[in-house]
Amino acid sequence: MNAKVIVVTSGKGGVGKTTTTANMGAALAKLGEKVVVIDVDVGLRNLDVVMGLESRVVFDLIDVLEGKCRLSQALIRDKRVENLYLLPASQTRDKDALSPEAFKASVRTLVEDEGFDRVLIDSPAGIESGFKTAAAPAEGALVVVNPEVSSVRDADRIIGLLEAQGVREIRLVINRLRPKMVARGDMLSEGDILEILGVKPLGIVPEDEGILVSTNVGEPAVLGKTKAGAAFMDTARRLRGEDVPYPKLDEDTGFLAALRRLFGVS
Repeated sequence: MNAKVIVVTSGKGGVGKTTTTANMGAALAKLGEKVVVIDVDVGLRNLDVVMGLESRVVFDLIDVLEGKCRLSQALIRDKRVENLYLLPASQTRDKDALSPEAFKASVRTLVEDEGFDRVLIDSPAGIESGFKTAAAPAEGALVVVNPEVSSVRDADRIIGLLEAQGVREIRLVINRLRPKMVARGDMLSEGDILEILGVKPLGIVPEDEGILVSTNVGEPAVLGKTKAGAAFMDTARRLRGEDVPYPKLDEDTGFLAALRRLFGVS
């Protein structure tokens, strides 16, 4: 993806969007980029907790947009990964306090004046004003989807809205996949999801209890040794243009075969 400003979104809540934002931010920073992750889920602030930075929050996004502090004052530097920063959401305001134009101007400042290589925006779930504000400055999008019918259906709606808003690069992150359930026919396969949505995948993340542990301790999984952490790191490498192979499942009718069909490779 060439996009510098990327919104991480989903139609359905609870699919792992905030976890994806935190891990992709940490992975890109580990790979040498200067990255800021922004929590736009005003009133339900969670990204700071997932990253273990909640005790460092002094100012937030709304303070910046209302001119109560400078943008640089609200940025929180991560304590483990060099070049990773967080701009937290407000926990006491609602989404109506967000101005799309002011938010776009702040994001432009982060790229043009603060020198960030990548801005990842953690969008609220749903299609209300919070989503529209989060997507306003975006050049690209990561749509996080679980392999279940309701998540895929909602992702399809979100993709349509992103395209209508002029977001150029849209990619999928398939999260919480269970290969054994796919093999039994109890879960949508990667091929099913790609066929329904028609959007190129960037990553596939397996179900992993290590994610719950990492979230509880406030440490992105890419900083440890888990299957999900390794998958997020591979996803970040693909985002940067590296040729990283996708995981091969037990049956060649799964993810690899779907990719071959998608790109016309026999």
